[in-house]
Amino acid sequence: MGIKDELYMKIIIDNKIPYIKEAVQRIADEVVYAPGKDFTPELVRDADALIVRTRTHCNRDLLEGSRVKFIATATIGFDHIDTEYCKQAGIEWTNAPGCNSASVAQYIQSSLLVWKSVRNKRLNELTIGIIGVGNVGSKVAKVAQDFGMRVLLNDLPREEKEGAERFSSLEKIAEECDIITFHVPLYKEGKYKTFHLADEVFFQVTQTVSFFFYNYTRIIFNGYPSAHLFFPP
Repeated sequence: MGIKDELYMKIIIDNKIPYIKEAVQRIADEVVYAPGKDFTPELVRDADALIVRTRTHCNRDLLEGSRVKFIATATIGFDHIDTEYCKQAGIEWTNAPGCNSASVAQYIQSSLLVWKSVRNKRLNELTIGIIGVGNVGSKVAKVAQDFGMRVLLNDLPREEKEGAERFSSLEKIAEECDIITFHVPLYKEGKYKTFHLADEVFFQVTQTVSFFFYNYTRIIFNGYPSAHLFFPP
């Protein structure tokens, strides 16, 4: 491989990522756009970098034998990237924390207004529980506060750093909230495990909850179907 070949950069990009063409064409010699579900070992074999979304599972099956050295995902979550394999293979990766936080907050804001109209409720008489108060959850909290709602927060990493005064337990949220919204990453193990964070016992306690919001790409529920909105019977 000559010096020219070493400097040549090929990037493969999910074709559903908007507003990227002009920017990436300034830095890459060759750009290939493909649907996220169609990334194959053959497609990525001679690529230097991938820019993906959650549809593309970046693991050994896809990457082994390729020359990929960098993966960027245009998402907050990175469950679809096998970070351990990337570490072993010397592949750098990055996600985009907070990239859609404003959109999520606006979505919940509009949903609350619709729900208020349909159910004839006064939002300032209700309590909302926000589980996960990071880039997204903090903006959702601001929306709820602006509506005059009582807001209960749950975020174990932040509670450990900032103290327990501002935060509530999952049990308290389950017992006292009319609305519950989840904004947590997926951790299947470790101190801050979120896999099956909300289990059967949690939902038994929340029988009076009127409304749930959660990110359906996160497997945090045990025994309940995934959806953006869930109305208990």
